[in-house]
Amino acid sequence: MTLSMLQEHAFVRGLKPNQLESLAAQVAPVRFEENEIVLVEGARSAAFYLLVSGSAAIELRAPNYAVCVQELGPGSVFGWSALLDEQDTLFQVRARERTVALRIDGQKLKALCRNDAELGSEILRRTLAVVAGRVKATEMRFAEMCGVRL
Repeated sequence: MTLSMLQEHAFVRGLKPNQLESLAAQVAPVRFEENEIVLVEGARSAAFYLLVSGSAAIELRAPNYAVCVQELGPGSVFGWSALLDEQDTLFQVRARERTVALRIDGQKLKALCRNDAELGSEILRRTLAVVAGRVKATEMRFAEMCGVRL
């Protein structure tokens, strides 16, 4: 079942069957309840998540409030900081409703990427697109808060 869930995810679409099988061996389905904090900003990054159902909010957190920077739905990913060595999580992630995701341990994902250069290159290329999307979403949110129309 995990392989079929993974095969349907937009982030891995187009990967070779053997690459999908390698990833599927590292995937564990996880569930989150509404308003459950999935990733805490500032904590050490440990896992990469592929959102299967439900939704999540990417939030910038301050001591007295949190600002939603981006809303994610099925087919999205989060936890990209887990691909970096010694990296803290930059955003808080909160489940907006009951949510199912596929969790991949960051150390295991990094090892897969190192052992299969083609897979590693593709995962990193796709992850960079996610990071660019986060930067753009953050920029748009700040502009909105400052009253600037983009």
